[in-house]
Amino acid sequence: MDRGTADPPGKMALRLHKAASRAGISHAADFVKFYLRPAGTKRSEQPVTSGEFMEKKDYLKNTVEHIDFTAINAVDIIRAMRGMSFTARDLAVAAEIYDTMLADRECAVILTIAGSTSAAGCMRIYADLVRYNMVDAIVATGATIVDMDFFEALGFRHYQGSPHVDDQELRRLYIDRIYDTYIDEEELQICDRTIREIADGLSPKPCSSREFIREMGRYLTTHAVKKNSLVQAAFEADVPIFCPAFSDSSAGFGLVLHQASHPDQHVSIDSVKDFRELTAIKMAVENSGLLMIGGGVPKNFAQDTVICAEVLGKEVPMHRYAIQITVADARDGACSSSTLREATSWGKVDVSYEQMVYAEATSVLPLMASYAYQQGHWKGRPRRRLAQTFG
Repeated sequence: MDRGTADPPGKMALRLHKAASRAGISHAADFVKFYLRPAGTKRSEQPVTSGEFMEKKDYLKNTVEHIDFTAINAVDIIRAMRGMSFTARDLAVAAEIYDTMLADRECAVILTIAGSTSAAGCMRIYADLVRYNMVDAIVATGATIVDMDFFEALGFRHYQGSPHVDDQELRRLYIDRIYDTYIDEEELQICDRTIREIADGLSPKPCSSREFIREMGRYLTTHAVKKNSLVQAAFEADVPIFCPAFSDSSAGFGLVLHQASHPDQHVSIDSVKDFRELTAIKMAVENSGLLMIGGGVPKNFAQDTVICAEVLGKEVPMHRYAIQITVADARDGACSSSTLREATSWGKVDVSYEQMVYAEATSVLPLMASYAYQQGHWKGRPRRRLAQTFG
């Protein structure tokens, strides 16, 4: 075919696409391999789905590495950002507020975590915040605590992947995807069964998520493969962890297995007890600061302790300090996106020291944590051991 009779590029691409569809090829990599096959090779001899030449091990190769904020010094960049605008200045102000929380000896810091930052490389940050006495209580999603942190403590890993992948193929290989991060579903099911094992060993009664997570920490002291998990660090430092929606995670599957095998006498999670216990902490410490990663249930749960204390007949001050890192849009009226100033109208947060940071948390949290760590005010803080509040 000479140039005068060749198809235009767009028409040629359309013809190739139709031919690939007839051959049963949908994956881009297969498309290229098919048309670059050796001359004389029959179509029937060609793989038509990437799953025929991609195995699980081909996807689960590059592990997510968790950043160590103590190994970097972000003080200079945060100070430089203070003279900038937009998110850079917001981040600098937030870092200064967090440092002020740590310098305030009367302030108990409550960390809330929503989203998948633990799987994405922030897992060590949260454990180190506990280890260096930079948080006093934690409210998180069940996935953060169980599917991510406890999961890795058992010796499993998260893997770097791609959002541009055939998810049907991942499903066939039992690989779960969180945006560009992969998890081995078969390993996650081992995590489910470990939760059942822990539940099977406890007295059959309702308990708060804090009580159950403490037993997970106790389990890790003798069974952990990875020793620096958040769950174990919190157990050893008596930092209480609450998961208001605990069953929305591997914990839920494990507890369902437990209850199905013990239908008459079993462990259950009392979310009201969670609320009472966290409110009891707020009433005991009075002055508090919130460091909120994402929004959702953990954010609202921690904020609402002020109102719950009032309902119980004790007037406590609003949260003195508050920082939220989020990408949520305030215009949808959701809790995740509601501003900290909006929370003031509900009597939850004081506006004297508050800062919203509109950014994806993995890109800014390491800088904030490093700044506060390098400032050193954590060194003189009393370790509150708030888990001992409940005996």
